[in-house]
Order: sequence, then C-alpha cells, then structure tokens
Amino acid sequence: MDFPAVTAGYSAILALIYIALSAWVVQGRGQYRIEHGDGGEARLNRRIRAHANFAEYVPLALIMTAFLEGSGTRPFTIHALLAPLVVSRIMHPIGMVAPARSAQQFIFRAVSAVATWLILFISAFMLIARVM
Repeated sequence: MDFPAVTAGYSAILALIYIALSAWVVQGRGQYRIEHGDGGEARLNRRIRAHANFAEYVPLALIMTAFLEGSGTRPFTIHALLAPLVVSRIMHPIGMVAPARSAQQFIFRAVSAVATWLILFISAFMLIARVM
C-alpha cells in the first residue's frame, strides 16, 4: 500500500476547517456566555451541530479515500472525491446558520449534506468493488 499523499493533503486542509469550526464554537460560547452545552441558545446549538456534523462525516470519508488511494486509485479520482468534500464542508455551516426554510439554507445545507453522502456512497461502492 502506497502512502496516500493526495488524501493526506486534503486531510490537512480539512483539519484547518475543523479548527476554524472549533474556534467558531468557542467564540460563540464567549459571545453567549455559555461554558458547557448550548445553554438553550439556538444560535450556539447550530454552531455546535455544524462542528459535530463535520466530526461525524469527514473522518470516515478520509479513511475510505485513503484506502482507495493506497490501493492504487488514480489521483484524479481522489481529487474528484475530496475537492467536493472540502467545498461541501465549508458550505454546511453557512447553511446551518441560515434562516429556516430559506434559499440559503437549502443551497448551503441541503446541497452540502447530499454531496457528503454521495462522496461516502461512491467511496464505499468503490471500496467494495476493489475488495470483491
């Protein structure tokens, strides 16, 4: 298995996004004077959920693409999976703080969620095909 250099590069970019989301949550805790949980503040809850959503989906996507890359999948395919993941993970928090049922919420949150699911589905399908 070769070192998954393309995935490693995207991992670094995604780690920076994760740090930015973490700082956004910390800033919100200071702004709303809440040390633990969301304190019932809906706007802080949305920040926390955007941060948690990132932590729930991104690691699995990176693991699967690293396996694909390490098993010989072409760099172009890895870029085709991970570049949209980066874009969708930047879009998602914007949609999380958008007004409910607004165009901004649909475009940023819904589209980014579907893109993330598609990336996971395609990666899973490719891995299953590779090991069969």
